[in-house]
Amino acid sequence: MSRYPAPALTRRAFIASAAASATGAMFPFLPASPATAAQHEISLRAAIGRVRLVPPGEMAAWLYNGTVPGPEIRLRQGERLRVAVDNALPEETTIHWHGVRVPNAMDGVPNLTQKPIGAGESFVYEFDATDAGTFWYHPHHKSFEQVARGLYGPLIIEELEPVRVDRDVTWMLGDWRLTKSGAISEDFGNRHDIHHNGRVGNTVTINGRVPDGFAVRKGERIRLRLINAATARIFGLDFAGHEPVVIALDGQPVAPHAPDNGLVVLGPAMRVDLIIDMNGSAGSRAAVTDRFYEGLEFRLVDLVYDATPLRERAPDWPLALPANPLPEPDVKGAPRNEVVFTGGMMGEMVARDMGESMGRGASGGKMGHTNSMMGGMMRMMTSSAAWFINGVAADEASHDMKPMLALAKDRSHVIAMTNATAWHHPIHLHGHSFRVISRNGQPTRHQEWQDTVLVSPREKVEIAFVADNPGDWMFHCHVLEHQAGGMMAVFRVA
Repeated sequence: MSRYPAPALTRRAFIASAAASATGAMFPFLPASPATAAQHEISLRAAIGRVRLVPPGEMAAWLYNGTVPGPEIRLRQGERLRVAVDNALPEETTIHWHGVRVPNAMDGVPNLTQKPIGAGESFVYEFDATDAGTFWYHPHHKSFEQVARGLYGPLIIEELEPVRVDRDVTWMLGDWRLTKSGAISEDFGNRHDIHHNGRVGNTVTINGRVPDGFAVRKGERIRLRLINAATARIFGLDFAGHEPVVIALDGQPVAPHAPDNGLVVLGPAMRVDLIIDMNGSAGSRAAVTDRFYEGLEFRLVDLVYDATPLRERAPDWPLALPANPLPEPDVKGAPRNEVVFTGGMMGEMVARDMGESMGRGASGGKMGHTNSMMGGMMRMMTSSAAWFINGVAADEASHDMKPMLALAKDRSHVIAMTNATAWHHPIHLHGHSFRVISRNGQPTRHQEWQDTVLVSPREKVEIAFVADNPGDWMFHCHVLEHQAGGMMAVFRVA
């Protein structure tokens, strides 16, 4: 079985303001680390290099092992991974293994779980692959800049009994802000991005290239692993003429189902595993279109059908994935923790409106909500920070914070998160996966396991999990400019 995208060819232009010639763009293969027990000692070198996102020119970027994305690391569930990291950058860095339930000392958060890896220094990460699924790795030091410069890569942990497909393919979606000359724009962490919806770029890549086509064959069944490595862009992908089936979210199996409204939505850091049957005609093309931002739709890539079918129709193989060993939370007996997000442009108006709505005839619990939102408003007006969790803005530079929540180990907990802002926030919890149990008071249909949940403006989302991984853990918005602007906190499991 081929794990990697077949090359597909021709042109693709910048999706917005940057202009370029894209003749001959290749759909790249991801360099892989074979999943054999003898090869689980992997070396990653973070360094400045040059890449070609859009032909004909190259540009400077920050890379793992000289490529963007970094090498695809593959191993099997239950195996152990040891990664030796060499920092050849001009500044400190770390690696966070996003979505993987690692021991606290391996989580890669500077000054919280480890000392940052200094320039010219090394560090070894080592952990067991407890859960199968689609994960990824990236820095947690100055992540709003280091990720935007190209430091990210996929981590695939294969099931012992994977679903049967013709190809297992990874698409790592990147978002770049390029200048007219084709260089990465240096306006990292600017005030406008922090206070609005983050650093949304003008160039989208798949596996480090701007492609025109992805080669497929009629009758083929593909497992497509989508990873959103953008610092801020949310994707809503429409596979026109095809019927993708969601089989995993954030690496965790879910009951196979069609995506809501036909769109596969991924906030920053989120992953979706799809089964797609190639049912188009031989020799045809079908566009994959991003429709998340109204009025800013664009063609991401074309599915390009070979002239020779693989078979007349796709096979009817089973779709369900085996469950991972996650402890089931006891929602009814779990203590509740209220978390309110405030701040950002227009945040004062939203928080005031929500506070007034919740305050009218509210119970004591809802009044607590209102007080938290109003406190956040007052702090926003008197602080240089942009974003707040329960009225507190974090210092992104240090990550060294007192825990906001104290959760008893091996107990079930519910966290009710209210987005009292005008912007979307993909909220990520480190060290744990959680069930998304309700949105705006309505139970979710699939009770899905995730580690990053996209919370819409004015929305309340409840999650539940067993706090079984001891230590001090981050939770934060994965719009990385929002994190840099204060939307980050710590929960302690002890």
